[in-house]
Formats: sequence, C-alpha cells, structure tokens
Amino acid sequence: MGTYRLCLCFTRKFKVTEAGPPEDVKEAFREYAQGGSHMTAEQFQRFFVNVQGESGADAQRIIEQILHRRHHIAKFTRHHIAKFTRHTLTLDDFHHYLFSADLNPPIGSEVHQDMTAPLSHYFIFTGHNSYLTGNQLSSNCSDVPIIRALKRGVRVVELDIWPNSTKDNVHVLHGRTLTTPVELVKCLKSIKEHAFAASPYPVVITLEDHLTPDLRDKVAKMLTETFGNMLYYPKSELKEFPSPEDMKYKIIVSTKPPKEYLEAKNAQEEGDSYKEKVYDEDGVEKEALDVKANGQQDDESDFDASGHDQENADSDDCELESCTSVGPVYKSLIAIHSGKPKGSLKEALKVEIDKVRRLSLSEQTLEKATESHSLKIVRFTQKNFLRIYPKGTRFNSSNYKPFVGWMHGAQMVAFNMQGYGKHLWLMHGMFRANGGCGYVKKPELLMNEHSVFDPKSKQNVQKILRVKVYMGDGWHLDFKQTDFDTYSPPDFYTRVGIAGAPADTVMKQTKKKEDDWNPVWEEEFTFPLTVPELALLRIEVHEYDMSEKDDFAGQTVLPVWELRQGIRAVPLHDRKGEQFSSVRLLMRFDFI
Repeated sequence: MGTYRLCLCFTRKFKVTEAGPPEDVKEAFREYAQGGSHMTAEQFQRFFVNVQGESGADAQRIIEQILHRRHHIAKFTRHHIAKFTRHTLTLDDFHHYLFSADLNPPIGSEVHQDMTAPLSHYFIFTGHNSYLTGNQLSSNCSDVPIIRALKRGVRVVELDIWPNSTKDNVHVLHGRTLTTPVELVKCLKSIKEHAFAASPYPVVITLEDHLTPDLRDKVAKMLTETFGNMLYYPKSELKEFPSPEDMKYKIIVSTKPPKEYLEAKNAQEEGDSYKEKVYDEDGVEKEALDVKANGQQDDESDFDASGHDQENADSDDCELESCTSVGPVYKSLIAIHSGKPKGSLKEALKVEIDKVRRLSLSEQTLEKATESHSLKIVRFTQKNFLRIYPKGTRFNSSNYKPFVGWMHGAQMVAFNMQGYGKHLWLMHGMFRANGGCGYVKKPELLMNEHSVFDPKSKQNVQKILRVKVYMGDGWHLDFKQTDFDTYSPPDFYTRVGIAGAPADTVMKQTKKKEDDWNPVWEEEFTFPLTVPELALLRIEVHEYDMSEKDDFAGQTVLPVWELRQGIRAVPLHDRKGEQFSSVRLLMRFDFI
C-alpha cells in the first residue's frame, strides 16, 4: 500500500497489486495444457518448439527450477505430492517463468559466431581515451575507468602516453589539458589483471604516442615485463590479421611505428620546412611540427572534413631534432600498424595485397568521406581496420551516431565509455550480441568482395519484426515511492523502435498507463527492416509528467538478429547502462 499526500489535510492511498498474466499467456497455457489446470513437461516442450522456437530446451529441468524457486518445496514434502502435479506447471508458474529475465531472456548469453576469421572481420567493442574518469579537459586520469570498461567487455583500450614532468618516466594523460596523470605501468598492470574478466578474446591497446625514443624503449620494457607471454607481436609485418580464436588471452599493441631517424634528418636538411599550428584528435593545440613548404606534414596524418591531410590521431609528437635511431624492440611490439600512405584520402583507402593496417578518422571526417568514397571505405574495411573517434569539441565526453561507421564496416567505433546518452546505449546494445564477448562478426553483406555493399543505396525490405509490449514490473522494488510523482503512482509508457539503416530508423510508443506501478499495455508494433543484419531494437520506458520533462524509467537496446522469438522477459537498465535488479518488461518478438 502506498500513501501519497495531496496537501496538509488529505492523503491518497494506492495498493500495489501484481498484474495477472496477459491474455496471450493465458491462451498459450490453455492451448498447450489442452484445457487442463496443469501443464506437463511434454506439453511445455511443445510450447518451446512452436511458440519460442527452441527445440533443444530441457523442459523437465526448467520446470524443476521454476517449482523450486516459487514454492521452495522440501524434499520430504515433494515426495508426498501427487505424481501428476509434482512436475507440472500452473498458469501462475507458467507466467512466472515467462516473466523471469534470467530464465527466459530475449537474447542468448553464449558466444555462437565463428571466431576463426581475421580480426578485421569483426566489429570490436572500442573505447576512446579509456583512462578518463569524466570530461575531456579537467577530469582525473585513472585505471579505474579502464577496469570498468574491461569488465563490461570492451576489447580496445586507448592510452595517450606522454613524458612525465622530469622526462624520465611515462604518464597517461590527455595532453595539454588540466587532466591529472596516472602512471602508464599502473594502467598496464590493471589491464593485465582485468583484461579477460568478461571475455577470453584479445584486448587491443591503442597507443597515442607522444614520447621520445628513450622513453619508447622504457615502454617496450614495461609491456614485455607486464604482459610476458600474453603479449602478441609477430616477427614480421602482418599480411593478414590473426583470428580472435587464435588470439585468446592475448594482448595486442596498435600504434604508428616511430619514424626512422634518417627520414627525420633528411626532412631537416632539405631546409624547406616551417612551423605550423596543428591539433590532436581532441582539438587541443599540440607542439608545432615541421611541415614541408608544400603544405604536406612530415608526420603521417589524418584528414580534415574535406579529405585533406590533417594531424593524425596517433601522431608521433617528438621534436625532430631530439629523435635518434630507435632500436627494434618498441617497433617490433606493434602488431597492428596505424598510419597511411602519403597523399589523399582516396590513396589512404587503397587496399594493399601484402599488407594490412589501421586507419583513424574523426566522426566528421568519416561523414564527409562517405559522400564520395562510400564503396572504397567498405572495401577497405574488408581487410583493414578503420577506427572512428569523437570530434574534438566533445569536451563533455558525449558520443556520436555509431551507425555511420558500422554501415561502412568500421571495426573500431571508439566511444567515451565514461560518457552517457542514447548513442552509448546503442553501443552497449550492439555488443550484447555474440554472448557479450566484445567481438561481433560483421554481416556477409559487408564482406562481399564481388558486390560491395553501398550503404547509401535503397534496399528492399528483408524482414518484418513484430513486437508486442504486454506489461512491466519491478519499479516499486527498484525506486522510491515518490521518485516519479510526489502525489500519485507513476504514469508509465513504453517507446519501442529501431536504430540502424536510415530507412529502418523509427520510434513508436504505447499509450500511458495512469497511476500504476505494474502497467499493462498489450500493444503491438511492426517494423519493416531493409538491413536487419545491422538493426538494433530500442526500448525505453518513461513516466509521463504534465508540467515537466517526462521522467526516465529504464532502457535497453537489443540486436535484432539475436532476438529469440516468442514471449520473453526483457530486463531494463539505468542511464549508465547498469541493469536494474527487478525492472523488466514482458514482450513478444516474431519475424513475419
């Protein structure tokens, strides 16, 4: 019973009552129990096959789990229960099972995709500035967000490495900002300890290297001493990336190999260079680099929004006069080389027969590049890595639309995992796929070398997803009585939609259910899908507020291609992506 005060003298009382099974659940029970009051294991098995689309479910074992959970039947008592009811379900038992998020989830929890293809054939859960605890300008640098990301399943960790104040050690920090540094060795040790907490598949460390050659040697020593046999580095430059299966429990380093001393010295001796202001990937002014008089930077470079050369996200920031010959150790530890050939973006996207590499583009550079190089980007990503990172003005650690990258095959769509918002929810949803292992195999449409997928072309509808929202529960357990409304129970409604290809993207919503902690909607929606292989199902619950912005009451994002058909319990998450203890929806998914 909940009591809400209307004014000094009056109160309203509302009883929190558990909603009964929706009509579809009752009908399914009647049909498969053949009109009886109990459903046997054999009848339950037929329900699994015909409604849930599962042929391998162990109906008898699941019944025992349900009965034990609901009735806590002692062995002695169970021995004396009549045989015909001991291993059968009542309607309430049946409903309890369907509404149990752990027993009847909407997607599977096992790795099920082929993990033996090259790493470039997978979307990879990728972090940006993984060491920051908050905003990009003044937050702390720490190993804590790295640990948190790894436990969530992130497989690519980015570290910006700089000399410390005395130039004798290496710090991780966001250069030329007010962020407080953390020692590199501390981050590496934390990565070693937590790398495989959520997944056995490889962790890639992308280094943004701002070091002098002697400190690179120190980093090489740190890497080898910290990771030992866990560290993967090939004897020669890769012609094809290894597979996630081959790289289980391995650490892989990716950065731009340091320039040879001779190249730098020759650039100086030409005497035709001048100083120019340049900026790193986050829009922060860097130390001036030598730039050739024709406007081409001596460093390997990224591209601006027009496709022209601009400072690379993984730039070598050492002053040319201080560079000396670098021993083979640091360079040999770099398994995935970043960088590009000199010239235009078109040149950078050329696929080389005997060489693979990683290219980094900012979010706005990618969007500009897709206008004229869409097919070239898709072809490039069939063999090589493309990493996309947030534009430099996202000082508050917000994120961007990930689908521009995913639709073009970009494996490393780098996100601020310490950030917030709906785009981050999409990232979480994508990597719930394939058992949450951090690697999701790219669909065949992006890997077809003979007919390269054009993300801008109009596609025919391939599938229609039908979604029914039955009811919700659990808010009265996870929220305080007055978290939504001070004077009455909440007025919940659900938004359901698709994120994916532009033609598929849409949001719909149920009617609001007034004054009810256990809302029942029973509303159905259909979603035609042109690219179902890349579609994500968005689900959000809000509480209607007449005078202010509607209150957030939970969300989740699910990969459409992994949805299990039938009636399912869908657990919801908070704004940060953490799953609520009790809040869930009962929904039905069918492809027609």
